[in-house]
Amino acid sequence: MLAVLIDLDGVIYQNNNLIPGTVDTLRWLHEENIPFLFLTNTTSIPRQALLKKLLKFGLRVTQDMILTPPVAATHWIAKHAPGSTALFVSDETRQDFKSLEIWDGSNNISPDFVVIGEMEWSSSELNNAFRLLMAEPKPALLGLGMSRYWRGSDGLNLDVGPFIKALEFAADCQPIILGKPARFFFETALQTLESQPSEAIMIGDDIVSDIQGAQQAGIRGLLVRTGKFRQSDLESGIQPAAVLESIADLPKWWSRKD
Repeated sequence: MLAVLIDLDGVIYQNNNLIPGTVDTLRWLHEENIPFLFLTNTTSIPRQALLKKLLKFGLRVTQDMILTPPVAATHWIAKHAPGSTALFVSDETRQDFKSLEIWDGSNNISPDFVVIGEMEWSSSELNNAFRLLMAEPKPALLGLGMSRYWRGSDGLNLDVGPFIKALEFAADCQPIILGKPARFFFETALQTLESQPSEAIMIGDDIVSDIQGAQQAGIRGLLVRTGKFRQSDLESGIQPAAVLESIADLPKWWSRKD
């Protein structure tokens, strides 16, 4: 089944402003009965808050149409190795992990997992995560995405990827990534839409997490010139299937894609 995966920040909205043409494009997807799923690395707020934000924009969406790294992480932990989980995420986002056994340090036993997401990082918090990862037996390091940076109203800001890399180096461990650009995350999205990689496209503004990540999962990637897009992205060696001015151009591209 044909399917479309769509990033949120930088593609649907930017700095809390809806990107022009979004409403018409999503209406077109509904009218053409093309299934789509929002695939975001945003972990600073819970999925419920993302849903409210999209509804305020007047978009026809439901919570099940949003896949976030915390949702993928809870499924992965429950499936592979249930255990205690130390969370390094924003206070709001902790609600997305309520089905897990959350480690609080009260029993002096190390956690089984250390989950790293978006939060107000301090040297103290980073050191706390490092110390947990140095315990024996060694917990697994789970990263909620590997995005390098994001664009805010004040310019570019570090995302979660650099913090995961710092912990990987310091604690000499290999992280398990449960957001973009991990293949697992894209495969989870395709399973949700009952689609195959060859039948899907990913629309994003991040040449690495969105486009290269999708391509490594066998999915075509469309790069938009909104959000964090930089002209130098086109010289990165990563070749998107197409470059669109914005998501507003999707229907036109779709009509000539074959």
